[in-house]
Amino acid sequence: MPPGGDAALTAVFTESMARLASAVAVVTVRRADGAPCGLLVSSVCSYSVAPPSVLVAVAESARACPALAVVGAAFGVHLLSAADRATAELFARRGADKFAHTRWSWDGPVPRLADVPSYLRCVSTAVLHHGDHAVVVGEVVRCVPAPAEDDPLVHYRRRFGWRLAAPEDQGGAARAGEVAGERDQVAAPR
Repeated sequence: MPPGGDAALTAVFTESMARLASAVAVVTVRRADGAPCGLLVSSVCSYSVAPPSVLVAVAESARACPALAVVGAAFGVHLLSAADRATAELFARRGADKFAHTRWSWDGPVPRLADVPSYLRCVSTAVLHHGDHAVVVGEVVRCVPAPAEDDPLVHYRRRFGWRLAAPEDQGGAARAGEVAGERDQVAAPR
């Protein structure tokens, strides 16, 4: 353990993870009172193809966590494209009525964002509470893919807007993992 104990380890770990580029998604769920709830996450990934499933990690302190971290909960995963930056910034905020500032509708029991084309409707099949987060396994029951030409919104070093260089950006010389640029700093996903 580094000098300074857990606080030092936490700081080094947090900085190390900030250097891990990740796609971001908005996760939506209906709260117990019937209201829609959503948050921005960067800890989301495909988990299985048989059955199609995703993993989502959510802070235990998030308002959505009590409704989401329950086996059988229906929730939506909206995979954001580079064009969805304003949506990412809206759902990165704490406490605001995010749904008052975006177009959405109910997809059965799940709040679905109207302007995010890539969407997964899921039902949680397993939940693991570990540390300050809950890891939710969601079995996909509906999938709407994004158009093939959409680039993902990427979060890297606490900023949105990084993108991998495409071959045409580098005259055909791009290598996997090259980073093309950065944008303004925004709140980190929870």
